[in-house]
Amino acid sequence: MFLVDVKNSNTYGGVAAQTRIRLARPLLLALIAILLISSLTACSGNSSADEIASPAAQPASPSAQPAELAQATPAATPLTTKATGQIYLYGEAHGVAKIMDKEYEAWSDYYHNKGMRHLFVEQSYYAAEYLNLWMQSDNDDILEALYQDWEGTKSHTPYTKTFFKKIKSGCPETIFHGTDVGHQEDTTGKRFLSYLADNNLTGSEMYTLTAEAIQQGERYYRSRDNVYRENKMTENFIREFEKLGNESIMGIYGSAHTEVNEMDLFTKSVPCMANQLHKYYGSNLHSEDISWMEKDIEPARVDHITLQGKKYAASYFGKQDLNGFKDYAFREFWRLEDAYEDVSKLPTTGNVLPYDQYPMLIEEGQVFAISLTKTDGSVERVYYVANGRKWEGREATWQLKVTE
Repeated sequence: MFLVDVKNSNTYGGVAAQTRIRLARPLLLALIAILLISSLTACSGNSSADEIASPAAQPASPSAQPAELAQATPAATPLTTKATGQIYLYGEAHGVAKIMDKEYEAWSDYYHNKGMRHLFVEQSYYAAEYLNLWMQSDNDDILEALYQDWEGTKSHTPYTKTFFKKIKSGCPETIFHGTDVGHQEDTTGKRFLSYLADNNLTGSEMYTLTAEAIQQGERYYRSRDNVYRENKMTENFIREFEKLGNESIMGIYGSAHTEVNEMDLFTKSVPCMANQLHKYYGSNLHSEDISWMEKDIEPARVDHITLQGKKYAASYFGKQDLNGFKDYAFREFWRLEDAYEDVSKLPTTGNVLPYDQYPMLIEEGQVFAISLTKTDGSVERVYYVANGRKWEGREATWQLKVTE
């Protein structure tokens, strides 16, 4: 089942909760010390994307000259004081056009009205450097090659190219900084190393950071160690930010990395990136979650569903694929309009479904019908209510005990 008995289960939405590894505070302090050392020596590097991509064909050679590449991002300087610029993070759902529109609008405002030039992204160090090359080129060959490398990820949507082209056109002095571990290391990463070698830049900081980012990606994909990734994202972010002195930046990351009071998404054992950054930079860090825009949708149609002998208008919000979950094929969602007063006094089963499991926005005082279709074709329908009660600190709906 894709439900939760809160008395004796550690799962929700049918997904087993990850094993929670509790790290002692001394380790966090040690991490901060490591981050400071890293920024002093400028010795780490990084990249991104949300899923591993399939290999892509090799692109044409970048058209920017090596001298231009060397100037694309500032060289690391010895850290004498902590960077004093402001950090404006935006937490997104990846690959959503209207979210990218909002992000471009925000960046354009910072760029034109506040003089900002540095845009931090959830990309690999070397992918961001390729974007910097592309910003200086007179064609889109590099962007097209990156886009092909992103196949299999949420970045592989045509609007991603539109987003970057809008930045190149409207904010042409933008400098990208990639701070994630290395993704697409066998394609983008190795191709960028080859480019640097071909242009006699093997002794450069860019070569060192690219090689390090590739190593970080290889380690992450061997172990799928999300604690390692979260900590490296933080370390890499600090390294890049400390290069900039008093300059302010905007950052675009998945919302799992941008909540200042949250732990890492999968293990809940270490503070997420923004949480760690907030502890380090304090009030200089600002974060806004705009991932909710993905679920700001209208119903596809309105059906009618009978519950406890009464018929309700039922707004339909589509279905979610459940392939990979034993015995289940998909589930469908309806919101029963004006049903709350009728069902609010019904008992609940103890099973929950958190808000983030729904394809649409949820408000307290709403009632939902969910049909679970099994692989044998049979259908099970369950009902949930958003009554304001939370589950393990999370906003959640609670399954109703109903008679049909």
